[in-house]
This record gives sequence, structure tokens and C-alpha cells, in this order.
Amino acid sequence: MEYVSMEPRSPLNGLIYDLYYLDGSPPYSRLILPAAPSPLIIVNLGAPFLIRAGTRAETMEHVDGCAVTVPTRAWEFSYPNPTRTVGVHFRPWGLAPFLPMPTSDLCDRPATLEQIWSRQAVAELRYRLTLAETPHKMLKSLEDELMRQLRVIDGLELVRQVSTALAETGGRMPINDINAAARASSTYLAKRFKAVVGVTPKRLARSCRFTSTVLAIDVAASIEWSRIAADAGYFDQAHFVREFREFTGLTPTRYVEVRRRFTREYPEHILGGWPLPAD
Repeated sequence: MEYVSMEPRSPLNGLIYDLYYLDGSPPYSRLILPAAPSPLIIVNLGAPFLIRAGTRAETMEHVDGCAVTVPTRAWEFSYPNPTRTVGVHFRPWGLAPFLPMPTSDLCDRPATLEQIWSRQAVAELRYRLTLAETPHKMLKSLEDELMRQLRVIDGLELVRQVSTALAETGGRMPINDINAAARASSTYLAKRFKAVVGVTPKRLARSCRFTSTVLAIDVAASIEWSRIAADAGYFDQAHFVREFREFTGLTPTRYVEVRRRFTREYPEHILGGWPLPAD
């Protein structure tokens, strides 16, 4: 597959990690995406793709694309073959300025692009993207559309500061310290987080802690799960295993098996670090 990434210009770079272009035949038709603190927008330029947000959720077809907020559980993404998309990897607080509704309204309910932008805006964007001659020009066109859709969001800077502190501490920042650092009441902070991130500070901290813990696991080595759970600050190994299943849909042992398979079969693939094959 061809993958091209571009860092956006200011002020988008304070909200977005990167814009990306993806084209070709995916190594697996279905992927499990663990509940990482990483919202995204996908603009689809090929056949429809499928999303299931949680094991009990209905599988939904997306034609034009989708917006996904910070999830609270693992979700499943099914690629068409071949696939062709452009997209946006947001910082935890970064999606809210591009939504017409509170981010919490979309928690674990991926939206179509027409639900967050107008049908005309989406149609015009997709048309411009198909006319672009190179992936870089496509990403510049997407960047321009994001600038047009950008809104002012109340409390964004407060949420950004607290979210950054949570990420820097791997989600291990005590809740009392979060409230003290924010110089705001826990009620107000939770309200702004629900509107901007889609989840509470405590829930985001859990996501940051789990993500930083699991991504640090060397799946090629022998793994002592009790030590990993203790080092990450979990009360006990049973608590860690429950959270593992909630965030990935897999047991720790099964997760390692799948990660080893993915890295063995596609060691250089750009999706090898976090999403997992579901087929």
C-alpha cells in the first residue's frame, strides 16, 4: 500500500498530528482498532467501508467517510479492496473544532461526513480530491477544507493543557492533581472534556495509561504480565486483564499472538504498531 503523511500548517498543527493518504490493497480486510485516545476523520474515495463500534454494535456501511471520536472500547474497521482514502489523525482534543455538536454525542457512534459537514461541502471536497494530481496536492486540499470548517470551541485551551499533562504522564496523573492543575472545579472540567474530547478526564487518563503500557510491550520477548500490570499502576493483574479486554476486545495472550502474526507477516507495514488483524 502507498502511504503519504503530511503535518498541517498552523493553527491546525495544534489540533492534528498529521494528514494522510492511503491507497492500495490492505494486508487484511478487517482490523481491530483498540480504544486509543486518537480521534480521526476518514474521507473515502473508493468503495464503501464498514465500521463496528464494539462487539455488540451493528456494523454500519460508510460511503463518503466518517468521523470517530475518542472511543471507550475496541472497534472494527473493514477495508474494501482496493482502498483509497485521505484522513486526519487528531490529538485527543483536536476533533471538536470541526464538529457542529458536542463530541460526546458521537462517542462510540462514528458519524458520516454529511452528519458533521454539509452534503454540498463533502461532495465538493471529494470532487477536488479526485482532481488532485498527487497525494501531496490531495492533502493540501484536505488541509484547506479543514481550515474552512474550523470553529472556536469554549474551553479548548483548558482541555488541551490537561490532556497534554495526562499524555506526558502516561495517564498516571492523579485526578486530584488534574483538578488542581486545571484550576477549575471537577464538574466544570468534566463538562468541558465531554464536549471537547467526548469522555471525562478520568476516562481519558485510563485510555492514555493503557495505550502507553501496551505499546511499550515487546511482543518478541518473554512477557511477565503481573510486572507490566504493577508497573502501570493497576490495582492487580485481574483489573489489568479486564481493562485489556475492554480496550482491545482480546485477552493479553491473544493480543500478543495477533501482534506477532501481524509483525511477522508485514514487518514494514505502516499499520503494524497498533491496529490488529481481525481475520
